Amino acid sequence: MARHIAVIGSGVTGISSALLLLRAGHRVTIIAKDFPAPFETIDPITQINYTSPWGGAHNRWVPPHPSNPQAVFEHPLSITTFSHMKSLFASHPTTAGITFLKGVEYLEAPGPEYLSLTPATAASLQLPGFRLLPQSEFPDQKVKWGCEYETYCVNPMVYLSFLLRRFAHRGGRVLKHALRSPVEVFALSERSTPSLKNGGVDAVVNASGFGFGGDENMFITRGQTVLVAEECDATVTRQNADGSWTFCVPRGFEGGTVIGGTKEVDDWGVEPRPETREKLLEMFKGTCPRILNGKGEFTVMGDIVGRRPSRRGGPRIEGEVLEGGKGFVMHAYGLGGRGYELSWGVAERVVEGWRVF
Repeated sequence: MARHIAVIGSGVTGISSALLLLRAGHRVTIIAKDFPAPFETIDPITQINYTSPWGGAHNRWVPPHPSNPQAVFEHPLSITTFSHMKSLFASHPTTAGITFLKGVEYLEAPGPEYLSLTPATAASLQLPGFRLLPQSEFPDQKVKWGCEYETYCVNPMVYLSFLLRRFAHRGGRVLKHALRSPVEVFALSERSTPSLKNGGVDAVVNASGFGFGGDENMFITRGQTVLVAEECDATVTRQNADGSWTFCVPRGFEGGTVIGGTKEVDDWGVEPRPETREKLLEMFKGTCPRILNGKGEFTVMGDIVGRRPSRRGGPRIEGEVLEGGKGFVMHAYGLGGRGYELSWGVAERVVEGWRVF
């Protein structure tokens, strides 16, 4: 039966979920404080909690292994997302904001999930184009393990704007509104709000990123990266022996390349730190010198600071009947730095959750 479902959040999880709910035959309204706009117009201070614009964003395969239950849970979601991205790229190669390219990884201290990877196990895990790299292809002797595979990168605001246009073209509605709780949506539906009338809201999808508070497992992870003008023909990731990471994510569509990055738990700082910029650029130079300009330097376009909505135990993807039967909320938040990589997989779980309800 067709229902009216309100999706809270216009990030990659929210819009993806809204599109699949529309496809399932429901009436859908996206409610959010912030909506996609050109990257150049997004305010880095007042909109820092609108997570999706500040992503790289790329798909980095994280091998599922018994030592990492979260990776085991998330891997099928990433496989589903890869399939959706492949389909969107095939049908809209010049407008969707998606680029398919090679992913390259260099690890200085590989864990068991990597050391156990062979071409056969990679095939069983559906890792396309997987190849172990010989030592001769490592950038230096510190690297102990390397591989390449087929993957994709996304220009965040081109992609999000593309998804939002598809949503509107298919009859979806939007409401710009700052909510304080998912419960508030049911109260909004009782007034004469054009996007929410015609019978009110039957259910809510909480794709708010941070989950509205009250979830003791939620925390923020500050990420700082650098946007440079140079292009790269691959997304390259390096794990350093001290546990830090350096990477490049070509955004495509004249969006430059993101050089990163930091993972700073419970750091609420909004201003970019010059010393962090210099460290990030210097770390990546030796890993992939072919990206540098003719002077052996980067052409810096600016710094990016974002807050990843992280959650201990992994993302929350489950339904909840509100106390007193006041409504049904399907939660889909807390994806940390993997929002784009898991987006369509989570969206499919959202649709299935509504069916079960």
